[in-house]
Amino acid sequence: MRADELPLLKSISRPSVHPGGDRAIVSATYPHLGADAYVGQLWEVALSGRARQRRITRGFRDTDPQFSPDGTMVAFLRSTAAGEHPQVWLMDAVGGEPRPLTDTALGVIEFRWSPDSKRIAFRAFDPEEGRYGTIDGLPPSAEPARHITRRRYRADGVGFVSDRFMRLFVLDVPALNDEPVYPVAPGVRDPKPKHPTAVPDARRLTTGEYHFTAFCFGSDSESIVAVAARHESRDDDLRTDLWRIALNRRSVTPRLLTGDEPPRAISLVEHAPGGALFFLAQELGHTARDFVARNTGLYRFDGASPALRLTDAESVDLQAASGMTVLDDNRVLVHELTRGTVQLRLVEHREGDRAATTSVAPLTSGAVVVNGSQALAEGRGIALTLAAGHTYGDLVVLRDGGYDLRTDFSAPLRRAGIRRALELEVASSDGYPVHGWVVLPEGEGPHPVLLNIHGGPYASYLHSLFDEAQVYASAGYAVVMCNPRGSAGYGQRHGRSIRHAMGTVDMQDVLAFLDGALDRHPTLDRGRVGIMGGSYGGYLTAWITSHEHRFEAAIVERGFLDATAFAGNSDIGTFFGEEYLGTDRTLVAAQNPQDRAHLVKTPTLIMHSEDDLRCPVDQAERYYQALREHGTDAELVLFPGENHELSRTGRPRHRLQRFELILNWWRRHLPTDENRTGIIQLPMFPPHR
Repeated sequence: MRADELPLLKSISRPSVHPGGDRAIVSATYPHLGADAYVGQLWEVALSGRARQRRITRGFRDTDPQFSPDGTMVAFLRSTAAGEHPQVWLMDAVGGEPRPLTDTALGVIEFRWSPDSKRIAFRAFDPEEGRYGTIDGLPPSAEPARHITRRRYRADGVGFVSDRFMRLFVLDVPALNDEPVYPVAPGVRDPKPKHPTAVPDARRLTTGEYHFTAFCFGSDSESIVAVAARHESRDDDLRTDLWRIALNRRSVTPRLLTGDEPPRAISLVEHAPGGALFFLAQELGHTARDFVARNTGLYRFDGASPALRLTDAESVDLQAASGMTVLDDNRVLVHELTRGTVQLRLVEHREGDRAATTSVAPLTSGAVVVNGSQALAEGRGIALTLAAGHTYGDLVVLRDGGYDLRTDFSAPLRRAGIRRALELEVASSDGYPVHGWVVLPEGEGPHPVLLNIHGGPYASYLHSLFDEAQVYASAGYAVVMCNPRGSAGYGQRHGRSIRHAMGTVDMQDVLAFLDGALDRHPTLDRGRVGIMGGSYGGYLTAWITSHEHRFEAAIVERGFLDATAFAGNSDIGTFFGEEYLGTDRTLVAAQNPQDRAHLVKTPTLIMHSEDDLRCPVDQAERYYQALREHGTDAELVLFPGENHELSRTGRPRHRLQRFELILNWWRRHLPTDENRTGIIQLPMFPPHR
């Protein structure tokens, strides 16, 4: 896979299954280099018989399809052009022209159907009047000054959030066959008539200086349960709670449901038919701030007794981004991150006469990453969207323990060429097992080696196809990547082992895995090794090169590099550094790359995004200046208009240019026959000296 084949990476949404169980709808989106944007449409997929996938919309970017519970309609999010905010659209489930349902100023983030199919609730940023284009002709530079009184007031990928709170809205779903709205023609008596709106009125449900995140309708469609932090200390801790909003009353003041519960960060909530709630959450300890490597668990809450955790806190880590499906009052489908995979699990809880019992049953296994699921009616199987080493994303139906492939969106990618990731486990210097992969290029070698380090820290490399490893392998490099202590998917003890000790056993594990890979694979050239990583991976790259001088060159991308500055201007600076590094200044300095920059001798390329609020750009600038001050060969690349997610969701042309810059750096320091010339024709500029 070459870098200019980025458009072959099609991301597939969580499936929405028709109540009849015969078909599902997914969205398939990909980076389009010509449009310099992410585009995609909705596809209908047959779930039985001959595999068939059919494009059913032709919008610029259509995502998040959801059948109405009664099966008559499909709602989805549509962006009509690059840079346009997504809105909710509606169409008949059998097809036809869709119609818009919302016209919010900053777009819709998420929406949900009511169980009776009569309403749609959604959440959206609600801007202050006069900001973010709400007044025509008033540019951002002419807006009033921001008066900030809270510590957390910005978010990466968004910007300021203290003047646009995430709020909940609800609207009545209009009839599909009602008369279209027509513009009013001007006349002598009314030369500038007011045109009727084409979208239904949406009722704002929440107000105040609070952000509402995950939500669901109650089982009776007459209330909404939502997640928010409305307590007084919300600026100083990470706690969120469940709140109920009644829809059939004039007043929609939320009612607190979990006020007496231990502090948790709740990420997802769903209702059960009998009225109980299931939610996913992380425990936060007595400080309500200790988030480090806390596994996300499944809880059941009936309002009459404390919430009951149904999954093991130490060993089971659930993925909120993959969603969950409540089958009935006792059974829930969830997705567990474990050892580089994401597996589908069935959690069953039963209340007995003497004691309650809970079981967690595996439904999938093997080297797969399940990104979403929904059960078919009458136990006829489960529709899954998943990724693996041979697919970036496809829809399958799980039946009798086997996978029935229903789409093949990654066929062009396989034709372009995919290198298999070889699984490996290596003993660290203290005997601790370290799990990871090696991706080998074609040919007999010896191959120069790139040691890749993931971000997080509580994240992990997965068995799914990783575009960066494929591009580097195509350019002639062997890619080594592992999940050292501090990573997710190997238990809380594994993840929490670097709390107040970053750069210790994690560095030890990464270097031991590199040496183990060099020993196991004789085609790797141990004398020609580079190191690279982003975010926490950037931290560990900078940290390692201040201790080890064995690498030909390094790339530090969007790095967490200076804890002191980070605390003042990162969107998570109020808690991340203190929880991971501690509060003692001597202890923090002993884990801080900026304090060791003078020891780095490895030529280093530093890459950063100018609008990164997670690891703000001055992290890169301060580190770059320190390296240059002490005579280290260092270069700095800054991407305008991008945030922390450049390598994953940045503008497609910027993502392509990033690859060219990376390959050019390795071309200079670790040349290969395959990496000899540039790969793109986009305008490139000489570096500023």
